[in-house]
Amino acid sequence: MKITYYGHSCVGVEVAGKHLLFDPFITPNELAKHIDVNKVPADYILLSHGHQDHVADVELIAKNTGAKVVGVFEVVSWFTEKGIKNGMGMNTGGIAALESGITIKMVNAVHSSSLPDGSYGGNPVGFVVTTPEGNFYFAGDTALTMDMQLIPDYAKIDIAMLPIGDFFTMGVQDAITAAKFVKTDKVIGLHYNTFPPISIDTEAAISNFKDADITLSLPQIGLAKSY
Repeated sequence: MKITYYGHSCVGVEVAGKHLLFDPFITPNELAKHIDVNKVPADYILLSHGHQDHVADVELIAKNTGAKVVGVFEVVSWFTEKGIKNGMGMNTGGIAALESGITIKMVNAVHSSSLPDGSYGGNPVGFVVTTPEGNFYFAGDTALTMDMQLIPDYAKIDIAMLPIGDFFTMGVQDAITAAKFVKTDKVIGLHYNTFPPISIDTEAAISNFKDADITLSLPQIGLAKSY
């Protein structure tokens, strides 16, 4: 499984010959200005909710790649009305089989959701993804929630992708608790340092996770890494 961090909460996962892209927000992100969005691969674009900083590049990437857009029904319907024909609208608790032995389960997230034009975006979600090469949890934008304790019942989580920037989502300490809830010792940090309210001390964050016997990875934007 190869993971590429594209900044903010956008992550590309290459697994079982497929490219899964989560929450594409690249072109408006100054920290990702060196990324050529036209070269970002995707077979599936998975959306945790409808906020602009998670869906900004959906239309462009979907039209470039023909990727299937997966998310909550209301979010996918909004993109369908904008001309994206290859969509799969689900809802919390649902499970879907993709291709190549990959399955996704849509799980609860505690946040808010609306589309860039103010349209109703349904409920925010995260994804538990099982694959032949390992399983991971993409939390999306969320607060810490006791529901996370259910996730190990769905799958053994090898890596959790968790927001750590605080203010709009969990901060570092709550993300450490979330990692314990989902029973993983490997975390990729998301949703930090993009805007002033979510700026963090990254060295302190890594140290705090280490003190809890959890490895926090903060990948360089655009650099693919095998896990």
